[in-house]
Amino acid sequence: MKKKSIAIDMDGVLADTESQYLTYYEKEHGVRLTKAAFHNVPEDEYLPNGSIFKYLYTPGFFRDLSVIEGAIEAVKALQEKYDIYIVSAAMEFPLSLYEKKEWLAEHFPFIHWHNIIFCGDKSIIDTDFMIDDYCKNLDSCKGKPILFTAGHNASITHHERVNNWKEVLELLL
Repeated sequence: MKKKSIAIDMDGVLADTESQYLTYYEKEHGVRLTKAAFHNVPEDEYLPNGSIFKYLYTPGFFRDLSVIEGAIEAVKALQEKYDIYIVSAAMEFPLSLYEKKEWLAEHFPFIHWHNIIFCGDKSIIDTDFMIDDYCKNLDSCKGKPILFTAGHNASITHHERVNNWKEVLELLL
């Protein structure tokens, strides 16, 4: 019997971009902010003076991201029941392609390269489930969309929400 499939986003779902933004900002400006500053704020407005885009184009930004708590163990558990695809709209930030590939090889070596999809538009993805922190990706999802909580999506209510990887496992296993 064929397994059902799950597309899993990287940034904000597997990789902790919010913490990375805060670290870069503190190093550059000497000001320590918390993730509370991101609550209900569009991601591109998280930090003043276009800092977000500066960081997204900085070599090493994507390579040095922390893994979101519980992600590795959860993806391993999901792999037993589902075909897992890591899907990232990586084309907007050209440096991210190699860095994301290397990051996945380090933290998720059990994901075969055939199951890693770097694209520009996730509407081409046809899986049974999609876990993402952006509605723009979930709104065109062909399967069941699952919204992973992030500061920028705190007020979104039109997709089923999970707050962490424990909740993902409770929902899908």
